[in-house]
Amino acid sequence: MEEIIQEKISADHLLYVSLKYTKTCDVIMNLLLRWRRMIETSIDALLLHAKKKKKIPKVPETSVKKIDKIKEIFKKDKDIMNTIEFHEMLRKLEELRTERIGEFRKNVNLKIFYKGNETDVDLKKLKDYALLLEKFISRVKQHMAS
Repeated sequence: MEEIIQEKISADHLLYVSLKYTKTCDVIMNLLLRWRRMIETSIDALLLHAKKKKKIPKVPETSVKKIDKIKEIFKKDKDIMNTIEFHEMLRKLEELRTERIGEFRKNVNLKIFYKGNETDVDLKKLKDYALLLEKFISRVKQHMAS
């Protein structure tokens, strides 16, 4: 849990400090990658906890199998499922086509093309993602405590 919190603190700094002053798509990209690491760390922690509670016989080794197992275990938990969907986009982030718009300005925007859709990652969208991840971490804490 400590490692997850550290990743979150670093991500929050990128969102609320670095991005405020630099307004570049590189900071947005670094923030998204930081969130990806945080989610992956959380997934590992959830799977280890599930193994300890004997809900699963062993922790899968590949990231695809880990995600499938999380989907199987937490299929009724909306917050976790929404974050897993977001994570699936983040996993492919470096390979996706992106466009940088309005860098160094108030309306900095990173367009990401994923599954035929165009996502505008601007400051408002980043705050929505931050809220989603806040709920996710809260759910992870609850599951780790049980």
